[in-house]
Amino acid sequence: MFWDPTMVILIPAIILTLYAQTKISSAYGRYSEVYSRSGYTGAQAARAILQSKGIYDVRIEPVAGRLSDHYDPRDRTVRLSEDVYHGNSLASLAVAAHETGHALQHATGYFPLQLRATFVPAANFGSSLGPILILAGFFIPAFSFLLKLGILFFALAVLFQLITLPVEFNASHRAIALLQSNGMLAQDEVKGARKVLSAAALTYVAAALTAILELTRFIMIAMGRNEDE
Repeated sequence: MFWDPTMVILIPAIILTLYAQTKISSAYGRYSEVYSRSGYTGAQAARAILQSKGIYDVRIEPVAGRLSDHYDPRDRTVRLSEDVYHGNSLASLAVAAHETGHALQHATGYFPLQLRATFVPAANFGSSLGPILILAGFFIPAFSFLLKLGILFFALAVLFQLITLPVEFNASHRAIALLQSNGMLAQDEVKGARKVLSAAALTYVAAALTAILELTRFIMIAMGRNEDE
């Protein structure tokens, strides 16, 4: 947002983010070329998993973009990128099962998912308005109180990132188990699917670390401002 000596504490997060992006690109690219022996496409796997759990009211739709896959709890829709939706690679099955895992979390009332959903408005508010208030409080002495207010708002976005971690880890755990139990992955194919999901999980860890260190940096700035006053 602006440069000051405290920005050095962001270096670990920057390194981890770059590493995570490299890992997901590498794993997804590699296992997109390894096709599952079951022959299921991502869309077929998602539908089969839902039906195996007696869930028939969740839609499965293709969506534009690469790695744009997500589950929308508002309209109960699993949206899969074109490559995942139509593909029958280990990467496609892993990603499709992961997003379907979120649909199962929703259907079973998985508490961390419900908690994350309640935090979405506050997180969006905090991530957008928080830095603006912090910037205003930093540069305008008369409005220094905005610095602390901005930190409070930004903390909501950080909390959202932390709540997201168990949600994503659980969805990945469910994905592997569901692909195996439904006969979509052979034992020797599990390793590849798990590598894709582990790489994806690392991106969420990097996002959480970035948010935590950014919040720490803002707090250090506020403490330094108080000492100056």
